[in-house]
Amino acid sequence: MNEVHAAGAVLWRWDSSGSKPEVAVVHRPRYDDWTLPKGKQDPGESTPATAAREVLEETGFSPVLGRSLGRVRYPLTTVDGRSGQKVVDYYSARVNGGEFAPNDEVDALRWLAPEQAAVLLTRNTDRTVLEAFTALPPNTTTLLLVRHAKAGKRDKWEGDDDLRPLSKNGVKQAAALRALLPLYGPDRVFSAPRVRCSQTVEGVAEDLGAAIREEPSLSEEGYWPHPSEGVGRLLEIAAEGGTPLVCSQGGVIPHVVEHLARASGVTTPALAARKGSLWVLSFTTESGGAPVLVAADYLASPLPRETD
Repeated sequence: MNEVHAAGAVLWRWDSSGSKPEVAVVHRPRYDDWTLPKGKQDPGESTPATAAREVLEETGFSPVLGRSLGRVRYPLTTVDGRSGQKVVDYYSARVNGGEFAPNDEVDALRWLAPEQAAVLLTRNTDRTVLEAFTALPPNTTTLLLVRHAKAGKRDKWEGDDDLRPLSKNGVKQAAALRALLPLYGPDRVFSAPRVRCSQTVEGVAEDLGAAIREEPSLSEEGYWPHPSEGVGRLLEIAAEGGTPLVCSQGGVIPHVVEHLARASGVTTPALAARKGSLWVLSFTTESGGAPVLVAADYLASPLPRETD
């Protein structure tokens, strides 16, 4: 069956009181419907990039992506008359400036409380996405946990393994991460003390004008003697708020995610950490307490097609 891939978001901001969220619902004159902002994926474009681009094009507001809100499918008829499915991935997205102006696709935008938006939305699939958004507080802390990009074969590197650099394909992955990760709004960068880890995120750090802070407890060598200390350090970073970016290793990341998920009862995708992959970890923090994991989303590669 032919599939058309798309992505969008529940775009949100605080209301005038600063205490309650309101979400954007857009009207498309072509279909005469009220919907969440979304659109088709361009060739070679990552799903998060599609969501961010479509939100900006349709609403005029720059989004900062957060947790995944799931995937919906519905039937469609393609332009050549064949039946197929539209597959749409959605994200929570906080407003980061901008202004709406009517355009070719959208002629009206309303900011509404989620319960009001649910009444206005035309399709039940959009209501399902909105329910996923309201299931958690909107203002979670996002921690971006990245495994270093490809660095060639360990047995073919003759020097100190800590100094093993990225391979040609690893450099491509790092460049793709440099484009992808800013969609989530990172504001500081941490790395295990390995050249391949720091090289993976140095482009993001450079764009932020920030130094990379080394985290020995999140390297394989530093983590496994005392795993609880490594998990504790990651929680300390999350507790500082903002959107930290942390680059670690494949022997650490699955165990950290599993530990956090088990402690809070969160269901995760299959625990994996391919080179160049990204875990988007969402935390809430109760007054005086440690951060609690409430969602964990996995992106296997920043590249549209994985290269070996």
